[in-house]
Amino acid sequence: MLYGGRKFSYGLVFFIMEKLLFYEIDEQYINYLSQFSEHLFKNAKITQKHSRKFIGILFEINEIKYFAPLSSFKPKHKRLSETIDFIKIGDMAVINLNNMFPVPDGIFLPKNPNLETDLQYKNLLNNERRIIKQKTEQIINNARSVYNHKLTNDGKSKLSQRCNDFKLLEKKCREYKSK
Repeated sequence: MLYGGRKFSYGLVFFIMEKLLFYEIDEQYINYLSQFSEHLFKNAKITQKHSRKFIGILFEINEIKYFAPLSSFKPKHKRLSETIDFIKIGDMAVINLNNMFPVPDGIFLPKNPNLETDLQYKNLLNNERRIIKQKTEQIINNARSVYNHKLTNDGKSKLSQRCNDFKLLEKKCREYKSK
């Protein structure tokens, strides 16, 4: 696989986009995939001012791209410690790696925080992006571990029970891609 002029040959490859770390996923794909996972949330609720965004760290597992969703920070997150599948992005957001999901090419678009007209939202996204860049290695290592744990312990541990069914979602991703 080629990326940025470099060849990657190992099984789990992470692509870090230097300028744009956020992506918008096609809402039809989210609606389609959410039928097969209780952990996958719809793109936006009617009352939300902004659509749900997804962290822009693209990674490949078995030649399938994955996204790890970024969730808003809630008061309950203050008392929680980080775990292998739960990473805090300051007091602004969290990444639940157990909720990562596969995406085919062509259904995601980069979201540049600097193009936001809402200054408060622009600052929030840029602050989240800065912290995510600092935690890249942790996110990469944890995502790899969560994926492997799910495959080897499916249903046998609390972590594997709260994870998306990665193999099922990969199958559904391929089916969506072939339509």
